[in-house]
Amino acid sequence: QVQVAESGGGLVQAGGSLKLSCAVVGNDFSINSGGWYRQGPGSQREWLASITSGGATAYTDSVKGRFTISRDTAENTLSLQMNNLKPEGTGVYFCRAVRIRLGRPPTDVWGQGTQVTVSS
Repeated sequence: QVQVAESGGGLVQAGGSLKLSCAVVGNDFSINSGGWYRQGPGSQREWLASITSGGATAYTDSVKGRFTISRDTAENTLSLQMNNLKPEGTGVYFCRAVRIRLGRPPTDVWGQGTQVTVSS
């Protein structure tokens, strides 16, 4: 059984920073790639950032230069460093971890979400 534990959310003032973490344990699930998503109040879940198995990263325009996604293969975690947070960044943040095994379709798991509230 695979378990995903997200942490790091909270309340922060505009301009502040937070670091979100996503740990995956169990069932020999090694993170090869993944991403972070945000769901604001009354909004659909939107993609924020991704990291590939080779370490290449991509970001949506609204967070470029402020957010950094990373992966720790030893700890089997994904992280999202968020700097210069803005009030529109308020929402629930979800991680998605992907495992790639030769000859099999990719498998993904999602975190339970962590609340981030940015006050103005």
